[in-house]
Amino acid sequence: MGFITSAAGILALLDENEDQLQVFALERLNEITDTFWPEIADSIQKIEKLEENVNFAKRELAALVVSKVYFHLGSYLDSLTYALRSGPLLHQDANQLYIDTIKVHAIDHYIKLRANKDKKMDPHLESLLNNMFKRCISDQQYRHAIGIALETYRMDWFKEAIKSSDDTVTCLTYSYKIAMQYIEQRKFRDEVLEELVRLYQGLETPDYVNMCQCLIHLDKPHELAGILDKLIKNDNLKSEAMDNELMAYQIGFDLYESATQDLLSHVRQGLRLTAPVPSLLKGPSAKETTTKDKTQPESEDKEEDVKMEEDEKEPQEQKVEDEDVEMKEEKSLDSLSESEKIHQARLEKLEKILSGEMMIEQHLQFLIANNHTDLLILKHTKEAVRASVCHTATVISNAFMHCGTTSDQFLRDNLDWLSRATNWAKMTATASLGVIHRGHEREALTLMQAYLPKESNSPGYVESGSLYALGLIHANHGANIIDYLLSQTRDTTSEIVRHGGCLGLGLAAMGTQRTDVYEQLKTCLLHDDAVTGEAAGIAMGLVMLGSANPQALADMVDHARDTQHEKILRGLAQGIALTMYGQQDQAEYLINELGEDKDAILRRAAMYTVAMAYCGTASTPAMKRLLHVAVSDVDNDVRRAAVEALGFLLFRSPEQMPSMVSLLSESYNPHVRYGAAMALGIACSGTGLKEALALLEPLTNDPVNFVRQGALMASALVLIQQTESTCAKVKDFRQLYSKVIGDKHEDSIAKFGAILAQGIIDAGGRNMTISLQSRTGHTSMTSVVGMFVFTQFWYWFPLAHFLSMSFTPTCLIGLNSELKMPKMSFISNAKPSTYGYPPPLEEKKKEVAEKVTAVLSITAKAKKKDDERKKKEQKEEKMDVDEDKKEEKEIKEKEKSKDKSKKEDKKEEKEKEKEKEKDKKEEEKKKEEPSFDTLNNPARVMKQQLKVVRLSESSRYKPVKDLSIGGIIVMRDLKPNLTEELVQPVPAMGPKTEEETEPEPPEPFEYVDED
Repeated sequence: MGFITSAAGILALLDENEDQLQVFALERLNEITDTFWPEIADSIQKIEKLEENVNFAKRELAALVVSKVYFHLGSYLDSLTYALRSGPLLHQDANQLYIDTIKVHAIDHYIKLRANKDKKMDPHLESLLNNMFKRCISDQQYRHAIGIALETYRMDWFKEAIKSSDDTVTCLTYSYKIAMQYIEQRKFRDEVLEELVRLYQGLETPDYVNMCQCLIHLDKPHELAGILDKLIKNDNLKSEAMDNELMAYQIGFDLYESATQDLLSHVRQGLRLTAPVPSLLKGPSAKETTTKDKTQPESEDKEEDVKMEEDEKEPQEQKVEDEDVEMKEEKSLDSLSESEKIHQARLEKLEKILSGEMMIEQHLQFLIANNHTDLLILKHTKEAVRASVCHTATVISNAFMHCGTTSDQFLRDNLDWLSRATNWAKMTATASLGVIHRGHEREALTLMQAYLPKESNSPGYVESGSLYALGLIHANHGANIIDYLLSQTRDTTSEIVRHGGCLGLGLAAMGTQRTDVYEQLKTCLLHDDAVTGEAAGIAMGLVMLGSANPQALADMVDHARDTQHEKILRGLAQGIALTMYGQQDQAEYLINELGEDKDAILRRAAMYTVAMAYCGTASTPAMKRLLHVAVSDVDNDVRRAAVEALGFLLFRSPEQMPSMVSLLSESYNPHVRYGAAMALGIACSGTGLKEALALLEPLTNDPVNFVRQGALMASALVLIQQTESTCAKVKDFRQLYSKVIGDKHEDSIAKFGAILAQGIIDAGGRNMTISLQSRTGHTSMTSVVGMFVFTQFWYWFPLAHFLSMSFTPTCLIGLNSELKMPKMSFISNAKPSTYGYPPPLEEKKKEVAEKVTAVLSITAKAKKKDDERKKKEQKEEKMDVDEDKKEEKEIKEKEKSKDKSKKEDKKEEKEKEKEKEKDKKEEEKKKEEPSFDTLNNPARVMKQQLKVVRLSESSRYKPVKDLSIGGIIVMRDLKPNLTEELVQPVPAMGPKTEEETEPEPPEPFEYVDED
């Protein structure tokens, strides 16, 4: 049949009574549907009747034609309904777009039917999905099969897909990543993780690292303790036992990075029960680990029954645990067998790791030894600023630059300048010491001794700052300081001191869910004082972080609705969001309730809760909600919070962020523009993403001062630890910060942003980056919390210090089996300048200005008259003076000026030559620069650099896990019989302790008994 211009003739055949003619018509229509579907649509009812006719032989063909017409009409559900009736013909169709669209809608419809158990499942749909899954398996597209299984909540398909794979380990890793990022129903996600644990256990060599990551999210401390104990027991062959021991230590470091304080304390308690001599371990007692409230039960109907059962069990279990410990404590170390002694020694090392002591110590050593802060930047900033706001910003910036380095040199050198701080600025300045000495826990009380509360009549700003500083030093690791902060907060009568005490207590007890701490904070809240209440609200959320504790939420929401203080309401808004951290769909009821509230601050709390509950998930429904609020809410603060929240959702896929907020960054509303800038900074932090900078650059020239502030800070978040090799824009932005700070006409609000940006981009002595993910790719709880509370500096400047929790040392540290740092080197297969430190600023020599004498106009006129009179007299007296002499004088003067200009030209030429020689030398250096770099342990290795770092083939050490992950890596010594050279620890800065000031012991002498 030739080329046709209309389907009318073929459609006419449908009216014939002969089945053969109707079949012929359907076959031709099937071929031309994609072209003539508008004509066919007019006769679709005729084709539908043929499909419904039980006696018609080609019902499946009729169904296919109808389905394709509905597809072109955009009626996808109808198209799917008829496609399911077309049987195998569907897969034979030539239009791939049609088939793919049907498959997508089939999966979506299947998911809806599975979610709604009341509706009956269409057997045709079940069959289609089953065929799709089997085809993926037969085509070896195992990732597609896993995706279909997880999207449709089919655990049987999920297990089958992984077991069918020829690379089970890769499939398991992929499944874990997909489960954590894209499964929004927490209950189903936990099912998947439990299945993954079983599959990891079933491997020939169990993958303990990933198995433990699953158990962290499932909150199963006893299983974690069991795995660690199994690995460190000396009941295998010697070489294998060594590998297992090192693996246990490595898992311990990963656990400390990923788990909450509460979970870690339960793991340590579990290990303590297995120890031959528990009293030698510092682990928490059974009593300490049961101080938290239980989280919300899965079934609300059974809540009371569950609680009663737990109340009955808890004292009994605790009694048994305490009896076990007491019985074991009767054993002495000398009475232990050799294997028990080894087990005890390994447990003690593991205790040091899980308590955080080891990681904090190593990070502190790394930051102190590699501090490259450029004090000249701070000096120039200090000289340029005048406003008190900028003074505070410089103090915060200094804290960021020296975070964890223990170097307070700038503060010591500028005590007079620092003393200008008054009231709350004084509190912020004192608290900045906590950022500088972050992790310097052993000397924390000694360091802060001069500032801590004493019996005096002082206003309390310094004392408040000192308690806040102690919290910052012990953030998320407060076991040794919680009780001190608790007593100080309880005993003080000053609302100002109580404010700092609450913040410090919240930081130190973060995620512990300790009832005594929570109750004290609640008492502070009930004082209904605005200053205390704001800090107490935040701190309650920090303590109950991620617990979704129903009682805590009820307390906070009820008080938020009752209070008349905006500050208290703001603090509670943050506290509510923090309590729902990581809860995903479990937070929906609360988000809906707060989102519909008349109070704008409670609606803002709803946006914060979306950010915390769905952080890192890139949840489509959550993003839709945020975008809707960003353009529709009547309150500017709510809109700004909604846009900022997008950054928390998308930090795992930063490349999507610029396109998401590109239109919002051009909004007429400055609050939305500010939110877009901060969202880019949060999601793209440390990436140096060009697209993000392209959106931020125009915002640095925004007509509104606070938008410029946000853009400047966000650019520093994006550019932290970027070099000119990795991101060419870094030099321009550094110059921009200096220009804004030095510009007398610039607004102090924008200057505040530029000053903080300087601190952020050079954080931790230029050895830290910002990442909301841990090294292993999991959401970093402390970083997310730090970044979230930092954004609240908009209302309260002291909260800016929270950003220090998001700073992560970019280090590669190798430790041996004794957890000591051996002297070893790593090879970086890149030019040293690619990832090197930025060059320090050079002090410009000040040119001595010529003295200028001011001359009054009257004096000038008198002098002029006098000169004219003298000239007249000279002319009268010396009329015979030869005119040639005058000409000679003029010529000489001209020659002199010519000589002078020649000298200046020569000087300029010499300077130019010098510059050219300098440039040549630099170019030669670049040419001579080696293609690799040798880095000594502990090494500063940037995130991008990890890809090119390796150990030399001749190295005596072998890492337990891949070097490309970075951080602390336990090394196996391949030559244990040779003596090891260790890296000597570097002393921390700060006031000398009593131990250091003690006199040296006398010289040794021999005692002779005269008798």
